[in-house]
Amino acid sequence: MITVARVAAFLDRFAPAELAEAWDNVGLLVGRPQRTVARLMTCLTVTPASAAEAIQEKADLIVTHHPMPFVETKRLTDQEPAGAMLLDLIASGINVYSPHTAFDSARQGINQQLAEGLELRGVSPLVPNDEGLGIGRWGWLGDEMTLGQLAERAKRFLTIDHVGRVGPAEMPIRTVAVGCGAAGSLLGAARGAGCDAMLLGETSLHTCLEAEATGLGLILAGHFASERFAVEALAKTLAEKFPSVEVWTSREERDPIEWE
Repeated sequence: MITVARVAAFLDRFAPAELAEAWDNVGLLVGRPQRTVARLMTCLTVTPASAAEAIQEKADLIVTHHPMPFVETKRLTDQEPAGAMLLDLIASGINVYSPHTAFDSARQGINQQLAEGLELRGVSPLVPNDEGLGIGRWGWLGDEMTLGQLAERAKRFLTIDHVGRVGPAEMPIRTVAVGCGAAGSLLGAARGAGCDAMLLGETSLHTCLEAEATGLGLILAGHFASERFAVEALAKTLAEKFPSVEVWTSREERDPIEWE
């Protein structure tokens, strides 16, 4: 019998909580550890659509990248979207686990997968900790390419049609940093590592202007695309670890931004 506690224990080892940012909220966030898990859904974010899917499909556990709840909750009512979703999930007996920034930084986490997807060599943490892991990743390309060519490689790996680019397409690139999601805060670390370019999900206009002024090329894949692929990979990992559990990635969630 697979319990919530067993799945949580595996995820705690896969993406240890000590790798999470201090402001984050990770681990088992909603539920009863001894409940049985027969059906498990992964998703990037608990939204009204993905919550309804979990309820409709009778999921026992949601593993969501973005925490739910994210911040301290003083009231739990159906008068606002987060409260309504939580009440519906609790009423349906659905447990919720989030690895979030621990998964970003884990040994086989999102940033490691991004670096490998770009075929980087000598991959290392961009902001290392005492255990040889850390935030972000960086490495070098086997052969020099242009920023435009790197953008095409990123699109192929993430199976998307559009990215944002800061810097000329013909800019020569050899060393690359990666940071999933909103990773503009890693710009200084990327420059400090001597990187020519950085792939990230999203950042502010001012960070883009700073990158342009300092000659660091940026590729912006979108927050959703920079992380959703890893949620799909996590579902495969969980299915292999717990073969008696039916595991799937939400079929209803989508990028709220329409890319033209």
